[in-house]
Amino acid sequence: MSKKSLLNSKEIHIILHRLACQLIEKHNSFENTVLIGIQPRGVHLANRLVSILQDEYNIPTIKYGLLDITFFRDDFRIRQEPIEANKTHIDFIVENKNVVFIDDVLFSGRSIRAALTAIQSFGRPEEIELLVLIDRRFSRHLPIQPNYRGRQVDVINKEKVIVQWKENEGKDAVYIINK
Repeated sequence: MSKKSLLNSKEIHIILHRLACQLIEKHNSFENTVLIGIQPRGVHLANRLVSILQDEYNIPTIKYGLLDITFFRDDFRIRQEPIEANKTHIDFIVENKNVVFIDDVLFSGRSIRAALTAIQSFGRPEEIELLVLIDRRFSRHLPIQPNYRGRQVDVINKEKVIVQWKENEGKDAVYIINK
């Protein structure tokens, strides 16, 4: 197994601030925008972005939720191991709001398709956008593209992108692992 560094802590820091600025450019005060972290791995990125927007760019009020897509996935019945669901926490209506889904890696697009189905339980959004840290552009099974991307990377299907966050793994880093 080989491990190649894609992003280090400093590069991730720069990318997070760029993504935050792009969100501000599009959504200004966020009064009609909600941010939704997709469980489980998109939550770390979403938490970090919300913190940057509030603490460093003085956006006072951001509606932020967590969306579990486990039982909306098209492959949840064919997995060998038992499925453990995460929690959904959305304490607002998304009806006529601009929704920004946040996930760490865009791979096949199936997670985002599941999120599109799951969010309908909370109303009909005006618009839905996608923000990802890593876009694996040659791995898509569905015609889904991000509106905001940290880094686009070309990896083959046997390679895996691993995102580490200092809150969980002790450091911020992104690696490509070849199994």
